[in-house]
Amino acid sequence: MEIIVDYGLTDIVAERYDAGVRLGEQVARDMIAVRIGPDMRMATVGAPAYFDGRPKPLTPQDLTGHNCINLRLPTYGGIYAWEFEKEGRELKVRVEGRLVFNNIALRLNAALAGLGLAYLPEDIVQPYLRDGRLVRVLEDWCPPFAGYHLYYPSRRQASPAFALVVNALRRRV
Repeated sequence: MEIIVDYGLTDIVAERYDAGVRLGEQVARDMIAVRIGPDMRMATVGAPAYFDGRPKPLTPQDLTGHNCINLRLPTYGGIYAWEFEKEGRELKVRVEGRLVFNNIALRLNAALAGLGLAYLPEDIVQPYLRDGRLVRVLEDWCPPFAGYHLYYPSRRQASPAFALVVNALRRRV
């Protein structure tokens, strides 16, 4: 088995991969998708020290007055706009900040160091929220969304080994 980690939206057919993993909303309609993880939520977080002398944002628009830790993703053509939703109203906010990273660990560490607000998966920040090293804001603006799915082309004949992997992953959710 060979595993490639790539944050781009790679064409698995053109690259001759057996399958890929994406968030549910990013899987093309002509693919077979198998849920391999639960729904996810994002969390906007900062260290308690970051909020010393700063008001906590009450709406996503308030983020424009904060130092935010940005994410560069090839799938979005550059800097990712933070996505929020409340009562059917969707917002994408382009935040500003001194730091831009392309992975979760660096954004998490910068937030823990008090360097700004970060937009991270809730499951990643949960331990830091529990022990008080991070504070969550805008929680009511972050509804759940479809988590990770294994996807593969419907026209490709699956090998017995691939079928075993799919079945094993399917049973874990």
